[in-house]
Amino acid sequence: MIRVLLVDDQKVVRAGFRVILDLAEGIEVVGECGDGPEAVRQAALLRPDVVCMDVRMPGGDGLAATREILAAAPEDPPEVLIVTTFDLDEYVFGALEAGAAGFVLKDTDPDDLVEAVRGLADGYGLVDQAVTRRVMAEFARRRAPASPEAGAAALLTVRETEIVRLLAQGMSNAEIGGELFIETTTVKSHLGRAMSKIGTRDRVQTVVWAYKNGVAR
Repeated sequence: MIRVLLVDDQKVVRAGFRVILDLAEGIEVVGECGDGPEAVRQAALLRPDVVCMDVRMPGGDGLAATREILAAAPEDPPEVLIVTTFDLDEYVFGALEAGAAGFVLKDTDPDDLVEAVRGLADGYGLVDQAVTRRVMAEFARRRAPASPEAGAAALLTVRETEIVRLLAQGMSNAEIGGELFIETTTVKSHLGRAMSKIGTRDRVQTVVWAYKNGVAR
């Protein structure tokens, strides 16, 4: 059973998400709240698998809460899914750097929300398909130009570096496989080894790492 904590200052949004997720097989909403500090407290108390986190809340923003929640559970942190109204939100970039596993828009289809929660619980970070490339391009633009650090680049094989670079361009495993003329399962294996070497938990954090270290531009 995937345990979910809902964090949003709008009660109607929380109610809608609760209905959607409680109806989904294998998902249980174990708590909800309307501000960041309470989210931190409930995350420590309830130990959810996934936190659906709003970014703009008058009682304490989701960015600070994301940092605190992840810092408080370094060994077994929940996956944080940022749920936002804005597809290019300053808070989104900060949340990615804080360790959020991905984000979706509030007007996403119910089925997509369910799949996002399931994906994060299984360790697959994501960004809403409608904004993946724009968000990552903007994230890259805001970083200072960088050359690959020798230590970072040396961690990966040539093939792993290629795959991480294509991932940072917003490609799926299937698209990467088509680009490199290899099987999707091979892409998944290389990516898994790369993530283990650089210490990232999911695809989104791997992309963040790639831009920080100049592997992607």
